[in-house]
Amino acid sequence: MGAARQPLRVGVLLPTREQAILGEYGVSPLLDFARRAEGLGFDSLWTGDSLTARPRLDPLVTLSAVGAVTRRVLLGTAALTPALRHPLVAANMVSSLDHVSSGRLVLGVGVGFPAPETDEELAAVGAGAGDRAVRLDEITELWRTAWSSTRPGAPNRFAGRHWRAEGLDRLVCPAVPDGPPLWLAADDTVRTLGRAARRYDGWLPFLTSAEAYAGARRRLEDLCRRAGRPAGAVTPALYLTITVGPDEQRARVELDDYLELCYGRTLEQMSAIRTYAWGPSEYCAQRLADYVRAGARHIVLRIGSLRPETHLREFADVLVSRARQTDQESP
Repeated sequence: MGAARQPLRVGVLLPTREQAILGEYGVSPLLDFARRAEGLGFDSLWTGDSLTARPRLDPLVTLSAVGAVTRRVLLGTAALTPALRHPLVAANMVSSLDHVSSGRLVLGVGVGFPAPETDEELAAVGAGAGDRAVRLDEITELWRTAWSSTRPGAPNRFAGRHWRAEGLDRLVCPAVPDGPPLWLAADDTVRTLGRAARRYDGWLPFLTSAEAYAGARRRLEDLCRRAGRPAGAVTPALYLTITVGPDEQRARVELDDYLELCYGRTLEQMSAIRTYAWGPSEYCAQRLADYVRAGARHIVLRIGSLRPETHLREFADVLVSRARQTDQESP
């Protein structure tokens, strides 16, 4: 797959969830955060998605505002839950956002955090039944059909298990031909990696160790070859939450408190399914560098703090700098 030939990119999550926890929904601080991150050299800006399970400002609306005040950074969702929206409405919103951002959009998509509150959220919009992975793949297939429907001879209708639509060529076309890249935000099971290899443009996991990541990336490369995908067709990405602090214990306490507020779960519980690092910035930079050596080519950093803006420069100067240095030193 030639993953090493892909440029290393490092992005940061916009603090929409943190705002909601604090009861603050001002857009100006988010735009200030975005402009500052772009100025500090981050490659991308991301935002999560939830209605009632983990409330926050809508990601597509937020990224539209961010796209209007930035020029260089990619804009992404980490991750969007397509089942929360009617697929035609979402297809049109994504196309509109693609124009606002001048084609800088990347859509990480997933089935939602595995928890009862996510089940309730999906049920509330009529998407609670059936295989979530099947529903997700069907929606993204409908989107791609819509986004390519104006090509000569391309179909302008879609018929799936959950959705049927006609006249897709009358929807707004995205700025990028065939639409923005779609990344599968998911684990490293054989089934998931197979879906990423066949259907998606990127793989955005939350693996708990660099060793596990390296093994999964190699499996993904093999599956891409078997699927006949060209080298570099699927970007191996990573979602990583980091809390920096003067010492390991204090950083761990802050991260534990942060996760309790975000998910109602402890660091010990969350570490079983997601990637975390905490401690002095130099130590966290080493953890990040391990994933670069393991083959991650686009890293989405979430700053594990309710006031992430206070750590933004440190992340840029220490963690991102170390990641890029490691990439330059790697064969």
